[in-house]
Amino acid sequence: MPAYAILTISVDDADAYTAYRERSPAALERYDGRYLARGGAIEAIEGDWRPERVVILEFPSLARAHEWYDSPEYRAIREIRQQAAPTRMIFVDGVAPG
Repeated sequence: MPAYAILTISVDDADAYTAYRERSPAALERYDGRYLARGGAIEAIEGDWRPERVVILEFPSLARAHEWYDSPEYRAIREIRQQAAPTRMIFVDGVAPG
């Protein structure tokens, strides 16, 4: 069953965040993840939620998402993101096909 990482991000240090963004795809792909949304236009429809940036990642499973997050490849750049761009992140199970 697929799983998703949903992140809302506020960029404080654009240069450092750019360095993170350049390195993150390789770590993501190594753990079978892919971008579904990556900082595109945001349109609030209900409520007062106004995130600066939204990223949605898809993984083949929740276990694979955790492997990515805890991997040496991602750990090496995760701190860059944490310092440059305060983030809220959740993992959520997707719906089984069919």
